[in-house]
Amino acid sequence: MPQTLQLLGGSWPDEPGLDTALSKLILDRVSALEMPSTMRLYVPGREVAFGKRDAVTPQYPAAVAAARAAGFTPVERLAGGRAAVFTEHTIAFSLALAEPDPQTTIHNRFRDMSKLIVAALARLDIESEVGEVPGEYCPGEFSVNHRQRIKLMGIGQRLTKHAAHVGGVITVNRTDLLLRALIPVYRALELEWRPATTGSLGDIEPTVGNDSVLAALKRELGIRFEVSRGRVDDALAEQARSLAHRHLPVELS
Repeated sequence: MPQTLQLLGGSWPDEPGLDTALSKLILDRVSALEMPSTMRLYVPGREVAFGKRDAVTPQYPAAVAAARAAGFTPVERLAGGRAAVFTEHTIAFSLALAEPDPQTTIHNRFRDMSKLIVAALARLDIESEVGEVPGEYCPGEFSVNHRQRIKLMGIGQRLTKHAAHVGGVITVNRTDLLLRALIPVYRALELEWRPATTGSLGDIEPTVGNDSVLAALKRELGIRFEVSRGRVDDALAEQARSLAHRHLPVELS
């Protein structure tokens, strides 16, 4: 019998840090068995999401300033890795899975989510595969790419005692917006990469949009899980709002 999954709608692109705080709250509640396994699919605002490896470097203040100068809000995400970019032309996903021993199943979750993304993109006639493109930003073994040329999806994990968070971003359109932030931010972080490996689904299939990608993802989730749908309730959103500041960089002047 498929695992049950609560799929929640709702997004707050104009409230920096709130989506990350909400992901953390949901993860903690799933770990404490106060919520079932839960996923959010949403369209974010313009953010540069820094990982912990970025935040501990001497270059971090300059990278935060570069993000802001490019018109993007810097946030600190739950999972590791390096800086990734979110825009209104991307789809963010945040999955909190109940796991009795999440440390032993890290690889399985990466593999399963990346394969789900590949299957969803196939519904849109977009060819993709799992694997790192040499020189990609925020590199990872379980990135999703097109013909080993451009990165289309990045993914990361965070573990708690009895749950795991699998989060990431699918680039749908406007590669130029991604590069507007990535080029100065990675220059500030002093990280080598190849901007030519950055791309979006629209570079492959110009008719694709956020709505069609969301629909394809939901179809694939329905195959793999017993899905119930709802929205983030006001009380949970308000609690996340009170904690959003924890996921923003300390002002660095």
